[in-house]
Amino acid sequence: MTKGLRKGLTSYGDEGFSLFLRKAFIKAMGYSDDALSRPIVGITNTYSDYNPCHGNVPQLVEAVKRGVMLAGAMPMAFPTISIHESFSHPTSMFLRNLMAMDTEEMIRAQPMDAVVVIGGCDKTLPAQIMGAVSVDLPTVVVPVGPMVVGHHRGEVLGACTDCRRLWSAHRAGEIDEAEIAAVNGRLAPSVGTCMVMGTASTMACITEIMGLSLPMSATVPAPHAERIRIAEESGRVAAQMAVSGGPRPSEILTPSAFRNAAVVLQAIGGSTNGVIHLTAIANRTPHGFSMAHLDQVGRDAPVLIDLKPSGSHYMEHFHHAGGMPKLIAQLGDLLDLHAKTITGETLAEIAARAEDVPGQDVIRPRSNPIKREGSMAVLTGNLAPRGAIIKSAAASPHLLQHTGRAVVFESVEDMTARVDDPDLDVTADDVLVLRNAGPKGAPGMPEAGYLPIPKKLGRQGVKDMVRISDARMSGTAFGSIVLHITPESADGGPLALVRNGDLIQLDVAGRRIDLLVEEEELARRRDELERAPRREAPARGYARLFEETVLQADEGCDFSFLRLPK
Repeated sequence: MTKGLRKGLTSYGDEGFSLFLRKAFIKAMGYSDDALSRPIVGITNTYSDYNPCHGNVPQLVEAVKRGVMLAGAMPMAFPTISIHESFSHPTSMFLRNLMAMDTEEMIRAQPMDAVVVIGGCDKTLPAQIMGAVSVDLPTVVVPVGPMVVGHHRGEVLGACTDCRRLWSAHRAGEIDEAEIAAVNGRLAPSVGTCMVMGTASTMACITEIMGLSLPMSATVPAPHAERIRIAEESGRVAAQMAVSGGPRPSEILTPSAFRNAAVVLQAIGGSTNGVIHLTAIANRTPHGFSMAHLDQVGRDAPVLIDLKPSGSHYMEHFHHAGGMPKLIAQLGDLLDLHAKTITGETLAEIAARAEDVPGQDVIRPRSNPIKREGSMAVLTGNLAPRGAIIKSAAASPHLLQHTGRAVVFESVEDMTARVDDPDLDVTADDVLVLRNAGPKGAPGMPEAGYLPIPKKLGRQGVKDMVRISDARMSGTAFGSIVLHITPESADGGPLALVRNGDLIQLDVAGRRIDLLVEEEELARRRDELERAPRREAPARGYARLFEETVLQADEGCDFSFLRLPK
């Protein structure tokens, strides 16, 4: 097999000349023939001035390089797209597949025998793994790590669960302008990803349990020296993989690995976004991932991690309590402990080395879980024929069985314009409905599913309501919120048929979300909808590609042509 600098030569019609030219140009960087004769480890550089989550990437790249060179291989860093949640218009999810394509094609295009992908902010790790899985080159994933906690008036703060809670308090008039400005400067006290169990932390945990990153990689805080040491060790492992040729992602991402990921997703109180990303990754393999399987796993896998938004603690506390190895030990036979990782170790071997921290209460034993069942449930019903998700661990128990009147918003813009209107006909018992916020309708399926409580209700002390949509929700958010209703309204889903005043019934125990309207009336509305003018599709560019090929939430919102054909 061709390796090193000879791999993937540029086509000039003369392979000897292609190699000659490649070496001539790369020597302009000052590399010696000895360096250029070594196996090559590519390293993605996702640093960006727009991406504070990735603020430590330059240090991690240097540490990975050091590990690669200490192991005798040649490191080559290269840039890829960098996505940050707060700096991605219209939404980071709109750009995830673009980053996956960029990562895949740059790994394919440039000579490397193994690759280290470095990322963190929500859509980065899934995009990188999707790309790497499709190339199937030996891959090590290095998460950037969570930021450390903030403090305000003696209270520990975490972005972005507490940012949502405190912003809601500000909207309700409980916090004035001066205090919310002070909070704004204290929520994110360091570089790194959100320090709660949001999407970034969820994906880091899933990556570790699937065996694509080193033990403890998910939880070490971004500013800690241990994060640098893990990056160095990741470089060493990648160098070994460059020589041996494996293991490849296809050898690691087995059905057992995906089942383990589903168990951990439920046990950590993970982000609902993780379901979409895990599905997209699985659909790049022969195995796939089903919503029904996730729900079945959730009936057996308890929530064991006491982290916000489902609990009380933060990622650094999870780390100091023993991290993922300790969670693996607690989950025990709920996992396939024979599953292999990139180091060749099994999960059982990793769990055997887990630290026992006296007095810690972040990682619960199965005999004393946070919740007896998993953190999320999959719903079906006439509003969600192909499924919807609710993070029941972060919902209000009294709303898990609820029937209420629909208060419908046609779009994110409509919701923004009307949700705080004093004349809005809404009560705390109603169901807020947002449509046209799915993959195609928004576009990009924004994190708009966390519909704000109308101000007039917030000022009455209302903290939660049932809210449903075809949008997503940040993993840092909380509330009785049904998401990812599939098919989306813009793709002909029944959410488009809901009218103001219709009764909607949520039954989490029964795994149902239903519109209580006679089928004859729904058929009449469907006929009206089909005769209505179609919305105008994008005319060009990536937006047009997205519109024409993006799949629905139950299929991971990947592009149809990027999945592995089944």
